[in-house]
Amino acid sequence: MTQHTRRQFFTQVGAGMVAATVGSRLAGDLGFSTAFAADGEDALSFGQREALVALMQETAPARLLPALHERLRNGTELRELVAAAALANSRTFGGEDYVGFHTLMAMAPAFHMSSELPAERRALPVFKVLYRNTNRIQEQGGRRNEVLHAVTAGGIPAGRDGAEVLRERARARNVNEAEQMFAAIARGTPEDALNSLLWTVQDATEVHRVVLPYRAWDLLPVVGRDNALTLLRNSVRYCIRAENPRYIETMGPVRAMLPRLLDEHRLLSRPLGNRTAEDAWVERLSQTIFAATPERAAAAAAGALAEGMSPDAVGEAISLAANQLVLRDQGRPQNQASPNRGVGSVHGDSIGVHACDSANAWRNLSRIGNARNKAACLILGAYQVAKDRADRGGDFLNWQPYPHADARERVTSRDQEALLREAEDAIRNREQMRVCAVVNRYGELSLPARPVFDLLLRYAVSEDGALHAEKYYRTVSEEYNANRVAFRWRQVVALARVTASAFGQPAPGYEESCRLLRA
Repeated sequence: MTQHTRRQFFTQVGAGMVAATVGSRLAGDLGFSTAFAADGEDALSFGQREALVALMQETAPARLLPALHERLRNGTELRELVAAAALANSRTFGGEDYVGFHTLMAMAPAFHMSSELPAERRALPVFKVLYRNTNRIQEQGGRRNEVLHAVTAGGIPAGRDGAEVLRERARARNVNEAEQMFAAIARGTPEDALNSLLWTVQDATEVHRVVLPYRAWDLLPVVGRDNALTLLRNSVRYCIRAENPRYIETMGPVRAMLPRLLDEHRLLSRPLGNRTAEDAWVERLSQTIFAATPERAAAAAAGALAEGMSPDAVGEAISLAANQLVLRDQGRPQNQASPNRGVGSVHGDSIGVHACDSANAWRNLSRIGNARNKAACLILGAYQVAKDRADRGGDFLNWQPYPHADARERVTSRDQEALLREAEDAIRNREQMRVCAVVNRYGELSLPARPVFDLLLRYAVSEDGALHAEKYYRTVSEEYNANRVAFRWRQVVALARVTASAFGQPAPGYEESCRLLRA
């Protein structure tokens, strides 16, 4: 995971590489300069990708999409555009800008979404996110205000676990020493780096803290394992920036609870079990987690693992509990409304979307993690779902999930095409209850899922989604494929509801992308 300074890079290839690559006239037309304000001994560079990374940072947003389209026409692969954008985002924001880290978290989902589209539309979700990325970089001053710089690895103290030392330095808000420690840990494998980072991530439970490292990890097949340090540094800095007295008071009780539960249930002294769970067992655990206090929800997950139940069954129960927060939500009240998230909406940073993305991230990090982290992530996933339900107010325990019985009764068709047409009509009229009833009916008939996903994917790409469309679409796709038949359509019904909620706010750059791609 060697990182070179930009000065070393330019010594090899010359400071005018960008202009030489695209031409000096085009460089000027694109709105970027070959004078780099961020140059210096500690500047972070990315070797052969540097010119493309710089293009993502320096191109005027109005000229970005034609430049990306030209790159595709000249043979650059879509994955290379995503990789360069992820590195540009990390170098610019370092996990410290709200729109910036949301955009990074959308990149892997957008790339996955591209594989579900026909060839002529494949670049659309990626162009949408890359436009947002460059626009935010320019809003924040472009290259002049880069957060990530080259870091020199420190040493892990003798007899100490690097993960524990990293967590100590993060708690002390010592950015330089924490990054040096993380660079030392990252000399090993990316798995070593992630598993050590998770000790720090597990100091609190909130959506961005857990989704950011998972979606960064999800980018590694695109960006390359040699860039694991760069991508995961976003999370190190995010956690350090969050470390303040109010945050610790609100989020920090898990710091005592997690080691206590791991010890009480002896989850670190023996392998986790693989007992198969019946559908009814998963449903009961899901309901327990949903209705419990955060501490009792965490204890329920720990107890299930101690009984030898499969970690994936526990993760499924957590996912289903989070799903109820989308299905039962009464919608955004007037005092929380905004131009792209109106009264009654459930898209964007709603409690349900946040909870589902968090549960999905904890579940996937558990799969990736070592023995300790497999258990810890599931315990915290259960804790966070219950905390989200309790902290946001409302009467979620008594509100009934969508679709309500009267709405279900009004959908009587058994014809696949008729149901798809009705679902789209409900989306375009922003009728959340009706689209839930239609998609629920479609699932009850065991009709093929792909046409419904194709419909919902189209609007996940075309609509803005208030920064969350790509992540949530991917969350539902992953959970649908991971969940058992008895439960998986609940995820699709929830996605249909969020899709109807988000309709009517076209994504910036979408129409131009369609025109360029003739899609």
